[in-house]
Amino acid sequence: MVLPLLKLGTLALKTLSKPVASRLKQQAAIHPRFRAFIVGIAQANHRMTTTMQRRLYGHATDVEIRPLNEEKAVQAAVDLIGEVFVFTVAGALLIFEVQRNARSEAKKEEKRRQEMEEMRQRDEDLAREVELLRHKLEELEEIAKNRGLSGIFKFKHADTENAKLAKPV
Repeated sequence: MVLPLLKLGTLALKTLSKPVASRLKQQAAIHPRFRAFIVGIAQANHRMTTTMQRRLYGHATDVEIRPLNEEKAVQAAVDLIGEVFVFTVAGALLIFEVQRNARSEAKKEEKRRQEMEEMRQRDEDLAREVELLRHKLEELEEIAKNRGLSGIFKFKHADTENAKLAKPV
């Protein structure tokens, strides 16, 4: 019952992270200091991606890259912030799920190890009991060999004959 609820909770958190990212985008575009900060991030991201694209396509990379205008930079930055937020939430949930599965597997392995230890202990106990019974059997065989079968059951031959005589037929 816990597992389906946990899965549902992670799905809900992923779904809720998208509107939160959207709200972050809206707020980032409004506040002036934060806006200046994200414009710098967007311009650096633009320069880096343009340089990588030029290298991939075999174009010259020593040319000057024109900066984005402020509105495009703000839009690119808030999009980047939204994506980073969603991927961060998804990554955190993934790590949580992996750790939870690892703990579950560790518990299962510990349970298997305990069961194996119990079976080994039972096997040792049974082996000791078999050895004890074997020893007792050897003692009984030795006594039977020395005294004969009647010696084991402590029958006296004379007493059995007297009992037969005492009973009227």
